Amino acid sequence: MKTFTATPADIEKEWIVIDAEGVVLGRLASIVAMRLRGKHKPSFTPSMDMGDNVIVINADKVQVTGNKRNKPNYWHTGFPGGIKSRTTGQILEGDHPERVVMQAVKRMLPGNRLSRQQMTNLRVYAGAEHPHSAQNPTVLDVKSMNPKNTRSA
Repeated sequence: MKTFTATPADIEKEWIVIDAEGVVLGRLASIVAMRLRGKHKPSFTPSMDMGDNVIVINADKVQVTGNKRNKPNYWHTGFPGGIKSRTTGQILEGDHPERVVMQAVKRMLPGNRLSRQQMTNLRVYAGAEHPHSAQNPTVLDVKSMNPKNTRSA
């Protein structure tokens, strides 16, 4: 039996909506990262962008367990002495709560050019509304998924 390697003509992308309300951040990020890479498909090829387009809504209502709400997130402005920090709780309650979900998903992907391309297929919105209804996205219920077997969805 020959090994199957997908070509760009074999790739079929779907649109998926995930409601993040009440879902633990790490579990949500691992499921979204798996969908972005395309590992849920039997024709998965690691060197191709096989993943689906994922829309995450209600990112401001995602759950953070333990003491991670007080964990500082650092970034540097590029200027001398320009290290800045905010806690995860401050970011979630601030103007851009979707950045917490984006960063968690980004860190679940491998750090290469392909994962940067796959991150462009992720759209995260703080509220329940999204402008992608014309693509007829299917709803993926993450709350009812078994965390040990995320491939069954």
